[in-house]
Amino acid sequence: MKLSEQWLREWVNPSATIEQIAERLVMGGLELEIEPVCAELPRGVVVGRIVSIAPHPNAERLRVCEVDVGASAKSTIVCGAANARAGMVAPVALPGARLPGGLEIKASALRGVESAGMLCSASELGLAEKSEGLLELDADARPGTPIEKHLALDDKILNLEITPNRGDCLSVVGLAREVAALYGVNVTRPRAKQAVVVGEHRHSVEIESPADCSAYAGRVMYGLNARARTPDAMRERLRRSGIRSIQPLVDVTNYVMMELGQPMHAFDASRLVGTVRVRRAKAGESLTLLNDQPVELNNNELLICDDSGPVALAGVMGGASTAVSGSTTRVFFESACFAMNAVAGTGRRHKLASDALYRFERGVDPELQRAALERATELTAQICGGEAGPVTFTGRPLPEVRVKLRHARLNKLLGQDIAAKDVEALLARLSITTRNEVGGTWSTQVPSWRYDLRIEADLIEEVARLFGYDRIPAKPYAARIAPGRPSESQRSLASLKNILAARGWQEIISLAFADRAVQERLAPDAVAIPLDNPIADNLALMRSTLWCGLLDAWRYNHARQMPRLRLFEAGVCFTRVEGAIAETPRIAGLIAGPALPEQWGAKARGSDFYDLKAEVQALFGRPEDFRFEAAEHPALHPGRSARISCDGQAAGWIGELHPALVTDLGLPSSALVFELSATVLQRTEVPRARPVPEFPASRRDLALVVPESISLGTLQEAVRAAAPPSLRDVFVFDVYRGENLGTTFKSMALGLIFQDYSRTLTDVEIDSAMARINAEVAEKLGASGRS
Repeated sequence: MKLSEQWLREWVNPSATIEQIAERLVMGGLELEIEPVCAELPRGVVVGRIVSIAPHPNAERLRVCEVDVGASAKSTIVCGAANARAGMVAPVALPGARLPGGLEIKASALRGVESAGMLCSASELGLAEKSEGLLELDADARPGTPIEKHLALDDKILNLEITPNRGDCLSVVGLAREVAALYGVNVTRPRAKQAVVVGEHRHSVEIESPADCSAYAGRVMYGLNARARTPDAMRERLRRSGIRSIQPLVDVTNYVMMELGQPMHAFDASRLVGTVRVRRAKAGESLTLLNDQPVELNNNELLICDDSGPVALAGVMGGASTAVSGSTTRVFFESACFAMNAVAGTGRRHKLASDALYRFERGVDPELQRAALERATELTAQICGGEAGPVTFTGRPLPEVRVKLRHARLNKLLGQDIAAKDVEALLARLSITTRNEVGGTWSTQVPSWRYDLRIEADLIEEVARLFGYDRIPAKPYAARIAPGRPSESQRSLASLKNILAARGWQEIISLAFADRAVQERLAPDAVAIPLDNPIADNLALMRSTLWCGLLDAWRYNHARQMPRLRLFEAGVCFTRVEGAIAETPRIAGLIAGPALPEQWGAKARGSDFYDLKAEVQALFGRPEDFRFEAAEHPALHPGRSARISCDGQAAGWIGELHPALVTDLGLPSSALVFELSATVLQRTEVPRARPVPEFPASRRDLALVVPESISLGTLQEAVRAAAPPSLRDVFVFDVYRGENLGTTFKSMALGLIFQDYSRTLTDVEIDSAMARINAEVAEKLGASGRS
């Protein structure tokens, strides 16, 4: 939210600079920055009135204007603006003037006609990034008045980032209350004059959904001047608040919203039919909004309707059929309080955003509607004239919010003894009334505009920030903290990350969004979850695989001369399972480039499948539970990919990127990737105590000729199944392929380690075990011994 310093100081004006006020607000919990209205004030620019205008004798698009600039003689100025006309009041840069950006104005001849200055647009004065035509000023502005004085340009803007729980600060009065509370001064609240009611022009109002709307006030004003123009002072204040001036009736509603915090809407009363109703949408209804966007009302949205049907999306945006225009002479002002949960989500469903919705979602004061309506009536009468009909009001008072506050609890939580009278005084600054009860407890009544104060801790926080966080000393806090008891059968995610980091990997953190084209290539079988309002076209889906972010990071780093990369990410992936969105924690990694850093002791070679497999195996808590099975994945190279399972449960994938994928996505080269379920990886074996071996181990080597399709994992499983409990380890130390074996067989040499903790094994026992192993692998796998 943006707000003018001058506007704020009309309501509260402590003896402090705006920088000091901003610092106090930041210390009070509001984040903001200060920026000037103009980066550079225009000098030598005055208000001018075009007295007469004539065609330029030598240029079709130029005209010669006689301009009253407050001097004894009129100034002749050549102008090419399309909106220039006799009687118009606009800024005039006189000779010698200096405009923002360093442009100096000099008297000069334009196509043979002397021009003593320049008529200016808003962009030329630094008031807008772009503009069409001259900046039109109030008709009663006095010629010769410096433009910085007429428009009050010597002002600063407070650019605030309001947290979602402080919707009460989204207005001048809200911020003024905050400044007054922090400085202990009073708010000077301009009171709207009560309108003189003339006639019985009104629209009856009904609330059919009382849980969604606690108050609805409306008033008809008629006999309005349709050609009225919003005054410069109001236009400027709206502009400095980030709101574009549109039309007097719309500007009035926006002005009241910024001043008091009450969103309002103006209906063309001549287009309303019968009774105005607040109700939920019915099946099949639709509405065309002010921005000409048609919306289908299929989600039970809260509506404003008349006898002909929906005329506005309550708390969000009005409908086009009842919009005010330059010809409107009768208006119906709406001032209502809609429940936060009644409008929350409506904008997101229909991809809509409005200042009104922004405030209603955060809570609007339920006691503000009549005051806002009177203020809008007063401003409209000043600008457009007209007569005011009676106020139509319906609604119910909301219950008072009372919160208990214990003095002892407050002092304990803050670690600071604050006297009871000081607590009462601080709360009174926030319009929180207190009543003493027994045991050092207050019963407090929270003002209607503070939706964020509902429990005792909220009030303690308010006392702390008004007292001053900087005044509360830092003290050692004695607390009883029960240490966590990690499960022995569960490893933390941090420990898995540490394993990879210790092996030279670098962690990345990417967005949880993915490019549709990339994700469909990497995970074509996953059910995509599109975003309703993506931050960019290439981030339109929730990611179904971590490979999306890893590929982007690899491409980015490779373009910056990083040929060797070891990247991993631990994060959540999203998919739809039986209609619900499921979140799955995963760990994924990518290696590219040489297998080893550049060195003299080893010959350079590229990373291969087995380099990555060794890295992945380092993550296994119980390596014997995991199995690599040759399988094809749409994103991986056929023959260089494997499915990883654990105890028969799918755990993830490993492999080299598919060549077609590398080409289609424009990747630097091929890379190797893996992705595993973090839940499966975190499971581990409970540590068991074992005695230190006192007896020697025995090794036997076993060379077997097996079919090419038999993997090492399959062979190891068969050996373990046939071996006695004394087999401690089995590993491969040689693989041979040759012409004498043909193309369908290979030779694998295994090392088997036997050991018993209670005695020394005999050769007979070991030979017997080897015989059973040979027989078992021959029967199950068709293996034969190699001589």
